[in-house]
Amino acid sequence: MEELARLAGITVRTLRFYRERKLIPPPRREGRIAWYDDDHLARLRTIAALLERGHTLTGIAELAEALDHGRDVADLLGVEPTEEEPVRLTPEELAARFEGQVTTENLAAALDLGYLGTDGGEIVHISRRLLDVSSALVREGIPLAEVLEAGAHVREHADALAEMFAELVLRHGPEEDLHRLRPLARSVVEAELSLALDRRLGQSTTERKSER
Repeated sequence: MEELARLAGITVRTLRFYRERKLIPPPRREGRIAWYDDDHLARLRTIAALLERGHTLTGIAELAEALDHGRDVADLLGVEPTEEEPVRLTPEELAARFEGQVTTENLAAALDLGYLGTDGGEIVHISRRLLDVSSALVREGIPLAEVLEAGAHVREHADALAEMFAELVLRHGPEEDLHRLRPLARSVVEAELSLALDRRLGQSTTERKSER
């Protein structure tokens, strides 16, 4: 316990408190010896990162319970069923996807966004498309931390767009129409984003010409 506390940068008293709150799983015991491993250390570092991001110990305890009992973190966070295809990964596969950038801070940010969940010993990413795009951006040299930060901003705008579309539909029809007309909303957003990127590329071209 003393060695684990030292590696995690906390006191033994804090570690005992975390154990009492069931924030970390119990150690493996051999007789009177309690063995902690890298999973315990990773959990403690994740707890530290979540605390730094403003999460409460009560919220972290709920997350820890989900991790230990194989519940999906998306369920814990109240995410509705999605059309997106989830992806199951081992921790090693997730690390390989992002070329060593799966740090404690980035893991906490992904958990905070609801991108990651668990199912037993596997990690579940909520969307194959988001996973593929995120890993592609990292391969292009963009740090994962900045990709996740951008994802948080996109989430804010996407929520606003979804709310606007829902209000539009519900003014003229029943709630069932939200699901039926969902593809139309997606097409509008994709088309407008494509046009916006065209305008941005055109602006860049104009600026380069003016500099010559």
